[in-house]
Amino acid sequence: MPDGDGVRTPTATPSSDPGAWIPGFVKEMSLEQKVGQLFVPTFADRAAAEQLIKRYHVGGLIYFPGNARDPEQTARLSNALQRASRIPLLLSVDEEQGLVTRLSYVTRLPGNMALGATAKPELARKAAEVTGAELRAVGINQNYAPVADVNVDPANPVIGVRSFGSDPALVSRMLGGAIQGYKDAGVAATAKHFPGHGDTGTDSHTGLPVIDHSRAEWERVDAPPFRAAVQNGVDAIMTAHIVVPGLDDSGDPATMSRTVLTGLLRDQLGYRGVVVTDSLSMAGARQKYGAPQAAVRAVRAGADQLLMPPNLAQAHAAVLAAVRQGTISRQRLDESVTRILRMKAQRGLFGDVQVDPERAGRTIRSDAHRKVARQVAERSITLVRNKGGLLPLRGKRVHVTGPHAETLAAALRERGVQVAASPGAADVVVVTTLNAGAATAAQIGRAGGRPVVVAALGLPYDLAYADAARAALATYSSGKASLNALARVLTGQVKPTGRLPVKVRGHKVGHGLTY
Repeated sequence: MPDGDGVRTPTATPSSDPGAWIPGFVKEMSLEQKVGQLFVPTFADRAAAEQLIKRYHVGGLIYFPGNARDPEQTARLSNALQRASRIPLLLSVDEEQGLVTRLSYVTRLPGNMALGATAKPELARKAAEVTGAELRAVGINQNYAPVADVNVDPANPVIGVRSFGSDPALVSRMLGGAIQGYKDAGVAATAKHFPGHGDTGTDSHTGLPVIDHSRAEWERVDAPPFRAAVQNGVDAIMTAHIVVPGLDDSGDPATMSRTVLTGLLRDQLGYRGVVVTDSLSMAGARQKYGAPQAAVRAVRAGADQLLMPPNLAQAHAAVLAAVRQGTISRQRLDESVTRILRMKAQRGLFGDVQVDPERAGRTIRSDAHRKVARQVAERSITLVRNKGGLLPLRGKRVHVTGPHAETLAAALRERGVQVAASPGAADVVVVTTLNAGAATAAQIGRAGGRPVVVAALGLPYDLAYADAARAALATYSSGKASLNALARVLTGQVKPTGRLPVKVRGHKVGHGLTY
């Protein structure tokens, strides 16, 4: 029977054709319900979210730390929100791992560049499956990951270690593994940021970047991972608030460019899934047209989901008015709603979406999941230089200085290393850096003339300024798993096997030494 708004809500989908019912379902929806399905806003708490569901019929909601405090609470909240909505919700989060994380309680894994250093798509699959399983356990069914950008600019202020690397082929392989991992966990994966955010000196959160790649450069550098995402059946692709004159000379951000979203992504790459905008609260989205019209233009360009409008009421009203006036055709709206519902069906959301809060607590940070984190971390550590066989640090007194020095020193002590209080009392000084850039050289200079081992805990580009160090390594992460793995490598308990996934001055992609 139809529900109170005149829409039948299916409880199951036919196994022969799980999407056969969708066109009829869309036909029964009101205009307000259809427009609501496009929006994925933020929310303060359960009461606020339930108001958004009731008033705007939103198709999804995005979690942030303020409303996802622990596994049991998040699971209960997800259950409540799903009960409040007649059409199942896409409950999403930005849980890339590494640099971008939103849930404090999930198993902490090194990010994409560490995975890229392993060059093993199977590890990317396992890492994504761990994250996906933990998200699904708390009722989250869409993750805005993995990043598909090819980081070719060492000074990129917004991507960096969020990327698998600077080689399009490597990024494509790792991306395919990650997408499969999320699928295995039952979570919708989102490849981002189309058409490619890896070569910019501007952060689209605070400005509108212009990327000067020609069409040929785009085809060679940026497009391959997104082609791979399409071929691997990714659930969603997120747009970038960037201007690429080589693809569209109108000056419009890609999020609002029909040439980019429909012409390139839909028509050329053959993508049939959901297109979601990056946050419409970002400066790059609002700079040219303002927030309400940015939402309208994004839909006209080919976007389906409108993420985090700064004012939902205004954006919803603007899209609703655009449909009523014919600026957005009814057919165009129905196409987006159909794609969104199909993704929900494919992820099993029209079945039982309630989760067990107690089971969520047991799933999060299980021994098996932490074992994967350790495996990724150990296989990512990259030995770039080892003059005179300085490493491993056997029988040497070591002083550790730099970011996270105390944590690394403690890990070395646990492995029997004598840690000295000052450089003068040490045989070797381990200098850690965290995106220090040119300042890396000065850090080495303060080692008091002792042999130096430099460990880049973030961007590996720091090692371009570490010529004075006798040994140099990259971990791509300052998380606990990576620091422990670094200690095991420094002491020789684990042999380094990582390979640079990006070019670092003097070293090509794929460079890496071992003992």
